[in-house]
Amino acid sequence: MESLKPKTAGARSVRLIIIAVVVVVGGAAAGYWSYVSSRQAASGPVLTPEAKAYVRHLQLSDVDMKAHESYLRQQVVEIVGKITNAGDRPLKLVEINCIFYNPYGQVVLRERVPIVGQRMGGLKPGETKGFRLPFDNLPEGWNQGLPQLVIAQIIFG
Repeated sequence: MESLKPKTAGARSVRLIIIAVVVVVGGAAAGYWSYVSSRQAASGPVLTPEAKAYVRHLQLSDVDMKAHESYLRQQVVEIVGKITNAGDRPLKLVEINCIFYNPYGQVVLRERVPIVGQRMGGLKPGETKGFRLPFDNLPEGWNQGLPQLVIAQIIFG
């Protein structure tokens, strides 16, 4: 009977190791899937062919960057500017990607924000509206330069 105990204990150890490996691999796979899904959700919908064709009718102007300290003693960087709809269609939503770089030209932050939307009202043909984009989460490695602004989404009204 004693010769059976070591075999049973060894088999149990092997089963526990296999279960542990399966749990670790499953957890890693679930974590990776969650990461990939969140990255796709953060990037949001892409420009439709119709919206891509309309981008040429949108003009960003008077874009400037300002920095100030918030009430909580945090540095807040604001991107301010104007957007003009030089096309013939009313717009319900315009979102842009603000892409911040480090001194080596590597992306350190990409944030998608609306500059025309429900809260600000739509943008009629020929209309110009101002926008203000506050950022209080910029990484320290940021190059202190104006971010690249890229139209990310257009929804027609």
